[in-house]
Amino acid sequence: MRRRSEAPRHLVGLIGSGIQASRTPALHEKEAAAHAIQLSYQLIDLDRIDGGAAALPRILDSAELLGFTGCNITHPCKQSVIEHLDELSDDAEAIGAVNTVIFEDGARIGYNTDWWGFAENFQRGLIGASMKSAVQIGAGGAGAAIAYALLKLGIERLALNDMAECRATTLGARLAKRFGDGRAVAVDDVEQAIAEADGLINTTPVGMLGHPGLPVPAATLRADLWVAEIVYFPLETELLRSARAAGCRTLDGGGMAVFQAVKAFELFTGRAADPDRMMRHFAAM
Repeated sequence: MRRRSEAPRHLVGLIGSGIQASRTPALHEKEAAAHAIQLSYQLIDLDRIDGGAAALPRILDSAELLGFTGCNITHPCKQSVIEHLDELSDDAEAIGAVNTVIFEDGARIGYNTDWWGFAENFQRGLIGASMKSAVQIGAGGAGAAIAYALLKLGIERLALNDMAECRATTLGARLAKRFGDGRAVAVDDVEQAIAEADGLINTTPVGMLGHPGLPVPAATLRADLWVAEIVYFPLETELLRSARAAGCRTLDGGGMAVFQAVKAFELFTGRAADPDRMMRHFAAM
């Protein structure tokens, strides 16, 4: 099999549910054009495939057979994809979630670029934000990456809340092995946790197009709280709108979408992407 860095062209895709509005294909294709390389990015929407998420194994088989360089993975497959891979990067293994799969030399290798994308966006968009404590809503595949990023950034205590309590508990235990006990803990009383925190992060689909609403009561938002989203369609979610009205510093999910794509592009093509150029592409969309 030809190594990706030697390939004259690249066929890649995004596997996930409800992804028709994704801006990722255009981001990758425009960056490839700037490098004068051929790259075609396909949407593989599980909502339009018989079997939905259960079709993931045969989708991966088909992509590999058709000569795909790799695929991005999104909700709801970031964790379930792992059992179908041969290798994981150190970060993906620590996080327990994958958002980029590379087909290389007969192997399927899983990576996670979400954590770096969030960290880069946070450092640029919330300069000087207090890192003593924060509450994270959601402990699924995306949430695992964001929690990992926050602990890498130095958050002292991260309270995890998820509708499925076992997911928050499991994620906290996984992170404790890497970062130490007490750094990330599951909590039931999210309103009390927010009252004691400096920041709030939403990593659930709530707020996306088709998933309207707030992940926490608007009354829990206050002016000295910073609020971050990973949703980027729309850029201004109901949570961010409510947070701004309460006087909070806010961070939308657009930067994370771009920066995770920067790292994924490098994995797909072997070329260093230009983050500023990709930000301009994103803004133009």
